Amino acid sequence: MTFDDYVDQLVDEDALAAYLTTEIGPAEDYELERFSGGHSNETLFLTWNQTDLVLRRPPAGETADNAHDVLREYHVMDALQDTAVHVPRTILACEDDSIIGSEFYLMERERGDVLRERELDRFATPATRRRVGRALVDRLADIHTVDYDAVGLAEFGRPDGYLTRQVDRWHDQYEWACEVTADERSIPAMDVLYDWLSSNVPDTSPSALVHGDYKLDNVIFGRDSPPEIVGIVDWEMSTLGDPLTDLGWLLSYWRDPADSPCAIPELIPAFTERDGYPTKRELVSRYESRTGLEFSNSQFYRGLAVFKFTAVCEMFFRRHLDGNADDSLYPKMRDRVPAMADWGVRIIDGDEPL
Repeated sequence: MTFDDYVDQLVDEDALAAYLTTEIGPAEDYELERFSGGHSNETLFLTWNQTDLVLRRPPAGETADNAHDVLREYHVMDALQDTAVHVPRTILACEDDSIIGSEFYLMERERGDVLRERELDRFATPATRRRVGRALVDRLADIHTVDYDAVGLAEFGRPDGYLTRQVDRWHDQYEWACEVTADERSIPAMDVLYDWLSSNVPDTSPSALVHGDYKLDNVIFGRDSPPEIVGIVDWEMSTLGDPLTDLGWLLSYWRDPADSPCAIPELIPAFTERDGYPTKRELVSRYESRTGLEFSNSQFYRGLAVFKFTAVCEMFFRRHLDGNADDSLYPKMRDRVPAMADWGVRIIDGDEPL
């Protein structure tokens, strides 16, 4: 499949233009460009009458049930518009999959910098690095302390039993991927991780609005100096549940100088090992101070994060094998996923403490 063929699967440009003309008015300027930096829901940059927008839709091809619910993503961001949580301005959501071949939504494009594979020059001082780590934790605390009932999200999820459902859900997602990938290789460590998590779900847990994919490259830093987070994106996994799962997820993408070799260097930046960035332990301490929550049962939450991370990557591998992806990362999952599962086992065995 060529790049152009894949983009043609994502959107019918003429049909989209006709729909937007009806919904938000005609445009003399209309441009559409696919953003290739993500690995899950598809992001397309859209210019409409000199207004910069973002279109989000599921990836082309078959996916696991409920894995790419873009309208859920729209719903939570729309509810958070007038809160302390930093989200882009929402424009519209479309449930009619006859327009571009799937449901989709539009939001305003937030201009700024995203720290992904490399550290940008203007962030490369110890003081700015400390500021980045602290801001990342503080904005997570904003999410977890928002009054979700007051903003209309009381029915957005079921906090009771959330952790058990998370373990089972990501096991189901992994099993969906294995319908195809199991013919390529087996991963016994995933069974070890699943059995341990199932047997070690905490008896009690706090409840809050959960982002579900909170990490450094899902926040946008404004162009002002010193940099501040101006937007939090990629809310497709958000729900009501245990906020400590977000903290565990953030930590899985954060590297300390003394950490063992990275299981998936393509997705976990190494620059957080540099002088000035807070350690994982320092991130946890600031989070506890900002929220009043204690990160107890940390092996469970960190192990669950790696279990989920590994399942997601195995789903990437299935999409590669099915021919439903245009992403050079996906073929690498043949070897990366087993290494990630081993990483998860080291966490639950206590071999990789904070």
